[in-house]
Amino acid sequence: MIPSVLPTYTRAPLAFEKGEGSWLTATDGTRYLDLGAGIAVNALGHANPDLVAALTEQAGKLWHVSNLYQIPQQQRLADALVNATFADTVFFTNSGTEALELAVKMARKYWYDRGEADRFEIVTFEGAFHGRSTAAIAAAGSEKMTKGFGPLMPGFRQVKWGDADALGAAIGSQTAAVLVEPIQGEGGIRAMPDAELRALRGRCDESGALLIFDEVQCGMGRTGRLFAHEWAGVTPDIMMVAKGIGGGFPLGAVLATENAASGMVAGTHGSTYGGNPLGCAVGAKVMEIVANPAFLAEVNRKAALFRQGLEGLVAAHPKVFEAVRGQGLMLGLKCVPAPVDVVKASYAEHLLTVPAADNVLRLLPALNIPDADLAEAVARLDRAATALETRS
Repeated sequence: MIPSVLPTYTRAPLAFEKGEGSWLTATDGTRYLDLGAGIAVNALGHANPDLVAALTEQAGKLWHVSNLYQIPQQQRLADALVNATFADTVFFTNSGTEALELAVKMARKYWYDRGEADRFEIVTFEGAFHGRSTAAIAAAGSEKMTKGFGPLMPGFRQVKWGDADALGAAIGSQTAAVLVEPIQGEGGIRAMPDAELRALRGRCDESGALLIFDEVQCGMGRTGRLFAHEWAGVTPDIMMVAKGIGGGFPLGAVLATENAASGMVAGTHGSTYGGNPLGCAVGAKVMEIVANPAFLAEVNRKAALFRQGLEGLVAAHPKVFEAVRGQGLMLGLKCVPAPVDVVKASYAEHLLTVPAADNVLRLLPALNIPDADLAEAVARLDRAATALETRS
């Protein structure tokens, strides 16, 4: 008999009833150190008092009115994002997947309005993850996500990660946009080098194609800059944001230049819940905290400290860990065994981590995690690795 919750997840035998900072308490009272942060969502930890206060204050006033009316909280968050980024305008969604859907529509409408309706193709990269809607799985193109869900939405062309020649050949007269994660999350914490991002910006400028960055996982301070592309000194035309922007509240956004968004006029897109007062009140507080240069400097300091500890684990456990990759507090440990084995060994040490492709273990702690908790995380990973070595 099928369970009441659709069985589309392989869930760990754990359930939590309380969270505080970087710690979660299970229903049996056991405390776990959380290095997953809800897959990079809880950017400021669990039950962050500033976010709780922002949500509680708004909840006592107004929850939902729909986008039929002006929403001051939405305007405040949009202004903060525009003032801090390349963007001229913002559309709010409930998730990264919804942000992908709008980014695709926006790019195609841009060319349609210019009399080039046949310029609809979007170039994407092998190993990408942009969500699980029909457009998102077509964009990623992997058999794991697309098998059984055909026919796929047409108009996407995948190229091999890091293959400049293939990318050059893929961008042509039908290319509406190029879509890329500056750092692939699900793909295994694979960062596109700054030089390649700059070259990609140049190729798009030459061809006229729009450049779309998916910063759903790598954005909102995760790499030590507000957005990961800032390290390369380039800007996109359109950018997808979600996860950390709501600090745990479901919230996403599409940021765009005035030029890229020029085709999106009244009636071309909408959302019942997107940009509601609750989500935007929390998002505005997250932006207030995370966009502060002093906060981002602390993220970079903590990241250097954490990376040093992880490099020590690689040296101490070469049969378990091969290398550290990533940037800021979006780090990965390339594993020798399957990463799920390390995840399970970490459960025994009351530590939560996240597996990814390319045999990588993702480490995505809260951006404000205390130094002591980082040291404790390294110690628990050390014990988990020792246990795996003993078994082998």
